[in-house]
Amino acid sequence: MTASTIPSIGIDFGGTSIKMGIVKGAEVIAHAPSIATQEYGNPDQLIEAIAQFVNMLRLNHPEVQAIGMGMPGFVNFYQGTVYTLTNVPGWNNVPVKDMLQAACGLPVYVENDANCMAYAEWKLGAGKGKRHLVCLTLGTGVGSGLIVNGELLRGATCSAGELGQTSIDYRGRLGHYGNRGSLEDYVGNREIAADARTLYASHGIDKAIVDCNPISLERAALAGDEVAEQVWRDLAVKLSCALMNCCYLLNPEAIIIGGGVAKARTLLFQPLQEIMKTQLAAPLVEYLEILPAQFGTEAGILGAAHLALNTHFGETFRA
Repeated sequence: MTASTIPSIGIDFGGTSIKMGIVKGAEVIAHAPSIATQEYGNPDQLIEAIAQFVNMLRLNHPEVQAIGMGMPGFVNFYQGTVYTLTNVPGWNNVPVKDMLQAACGLPVYVENDANCMAYAEWKLGAGKGKRHLVCLTLGTGVGSGLIVNGELLRGATCSAGELGQTSIDYRGRLGHYGNRGSLEDYVGNREIAADARTLYASHGIDKAIVDCNPISLERAALAGDEVAEQVWRDLAVKLSCALMNCCYLLNPEAIIIGGGVAKARTLLFQPLQEIMKTQLAAPLVEYLEILPAQFGTEAGILGAAHLALNTHFGETFRA
């Protein structure tokens, strides 16, 4: 039995919208309409809406065996409980697994959304066949997941792998949880734009904040804009600090980077690789690869679905 022959449902729960689809192998073979997260007043209403779309998908795919859902916050995988969600109020200690399972009648597995992305890249994507990975996605925030000794690292309360909350400056900016200098407060989309605008101003250039988003900065840098080029070099320095800490702590085979910011490929990856090679001890850099993520916006759906299948049938279940 393999994951390529049995379908499951993957759900990517976002702060703005919820996307879901039928996954078979490495493909999403059918999608449900997206759900606007903020239109629902409480968890009960939103879980009910998710269940309705899940059951709609199952009408044409009754062979579905399990449901996986990735959620943007602290999630207890073993209990199926969401401790708290980022940017979605009212989700505190919600028994999501039990609620959705009761509404759909299928096994349900709930995981942090960045862990789902990491799982997809590990099982199906850029990290397939490797046993030691650091996976991160760069966007509005920084999501990450760790694969250690061929297992997804969860920690004592399923809260491990939050690279975005690790500090790159102990006297730095005050973070969401009271921590100072967290990576996310320097390399998130909004922070990149704000820092770029400040850098332009220091060169006597008044840039609107909307012209300082990562896409605009990428275009400007590729066109020879020296300030934009410096923004990307600075970004690589900040990111390398956190990633080198990961390397010294975990000694991964590869670092896989996805998300909107990572689309700038050479502008980010080339200086990042140069910095890492010059500042890591030889045994740590010998086999280290820095790779772009293989999957884009569907990584969460794919990862959640495969995590559900592999958990339901056992980790010997093959992709």
